[in-house]
Order: sequence, then C-alpha cells, then structure tokens
Amino acid sequence: MPVNQDVIITCALTGAGDTVGRSPHVPVTPEQIAASAVEAAGAGAAVVHVHVREPETGAPSRDPRLYREVVERVRETGTDVIINLTAGMGGDLVIDPEAPLRTMPGTDLVSGVERLPHVEELLPDICTLDCGSLNFGDGSNLYVSTPDMLRTGAKRIQELGVRPELEIFDTGQLWFAKQLLSEGLLDDPTVFQLCMGIPWGAPADPGILQSMVNLLPAEAQWASFALGRMQMPWAAQSILLGGHVRVGLEDNLYLDKGVKATNAQLVERAVRITESLGSRVATPDEARAKLGLRPRG
Repeated sequence: MPVNQDVIITCALTGAGDTVGRSPHVPVTPEQIAASAVEAAGAGAAVVHVHVREPETGAPSRDPRLYREVVERVRETGTDVIINLTAGMGGDLVIDPEAPLRTMPGTDLVSGVERLPHVEELLPDICTLDCGSLNFGDGSNLYVSTPDMLRTGAKRIQELGVRPELEIFDTGQLWFAKQLLSEGLLDDPTVFQLCMGIPWGAPADPGILQSMVNLLPAEAQWASFALGRMQMPWAAQSILLGGHVRVGLEDNLYLDKGVKATNAQLVERAVRITESLGSRVATPDEARAKLGLRPRG
C-alpha cells in the first residue's frame, strides 16, 4: 500500500464524550465550536467534524438549532472548510443489567431517519453514518444502529445529496457498509473513517488496521484515528497505509504529556507529521475533489 502523498486532515472539534471538565479548551457553545472550527481550518484542516453540546451544561445534544448556529457562524466568516456533521446522536441505549428491557438514564434512542433533521435542514458537505451496533465502553451502554436503521438512514442521506462518512468501529461494520454499497444505497467514492481503540470495537493495532484497509472497496477514500496518546502515531500509521488523518479534541486532549491542547495545535502537529513523511496537506478544494463533493458554493 503506497504512502498517501496528498493528505486530508479532519479535525473532530468536541465530540460527545465527558471531556468538558477535563480541559478548558473543549468548545461547548456554538460560538466556541465555530471559532474552534475556523482556527482548525487556519491551521491546515480541510474538514471539521461537528458535534454540538448544551451550552449551559456541556452535555451532548442533537438540537438542530445548535447545529444551525455553528454552521451559520462558520459560513459567515468565509472560511474555506468542509463541514462534516455527526449524525450518530440518537443511538444510545443504557440498560439495567438485571432487567434488560428497562432503559436507564442516558438512553437517547431514535430511528435512523430521526437522527437526520439537522442534516436535512443544513445540507452539509458530509454527515456521518455509524455502520453498526456495539458495546460502547464498560457497564451496560450500547450504541444501536441496526441493518434496517442503516438502510433507511443511508437512503435518506443519498436522497439529500450529502456524502456519508462511514464510521467503522469493527470489521463486521465494514462488511455491512460494503453490503450497503452493493445494494445501491451508497455512491462512489465511498468515504470511510476507521475508528480504532474505542472499547469495545476494533483495538488500535496496526495489523488490524491493515486488515481493514485490505477489505475496503477499490475506489474508497479513508481515514483512521485512535484515542488519546495514540492519536499522533495513528496519524502517521494512516498516511503510511495510504489513508487520511483525523485529529482533534473529540479523541485526545493532550499535545504532550501534561500539556492540554487546542484543536488548532493538534492540527498543526498533524501537519508536521504529514510533511515529515514527505507528503503534503490537501487543500479544501483538493479534498472536495477526492471525496466527490460539490464545489464550494
């Protein structure tokens, strides 16, 4: 597999994890998230991946009004950056292990289409599609994305003309994403994000990443990431296997041991890694061409 010579850097700005109290740099309000997106783009990110949070509490949210404010604020600056909105919220199921038909606090479970109102309204360049269910961390937390949910969600995203980024947490999810492609519910070029080291999906193991890359469709564009201290080594690993890069505070809070990072600093580090490997960082227009996106409007 050749080294990727033209690397698209994505910055995952804030995520939905319980990180707000662990770093002052995690953006919470729409204003903060939009400002962080602009800074990341200035540092070299061609794509920003956007979650939103409740401004008062920092809790994860899927409120379309919050997404609208973030997108409008970014667009108003005139910043040239590809917007990738998560569509993964609404898949959380927390069960009582002693009475598993009883849901517990933290459950937010809706249909595949009900996860898309902000995508339908804002028509971003990209939205995510989480390609399967899994045990999400310890305890009794599950992420639910069934084959039926995925088929209806993929069809609606296709109708909207938005490019889905296929979030892959394990090999079976990659298998099913290829099934969606064979059924005509995805269009080429398919765009994959190989998500490694999230308990209890695929571990952050280079051999497993290589195996997943070997299973990708021939025309696929792909990136991969791993959590915490593995974020930057994984950026290099992805480039060496022919892929693109994702960094950002959704996945890692530190620039160095004991040093809290900003999103822009993590992108700057990814740029240095890319260039040190003899590759170059793709511009937003180059990324649009690679990913099969509409030209900037």
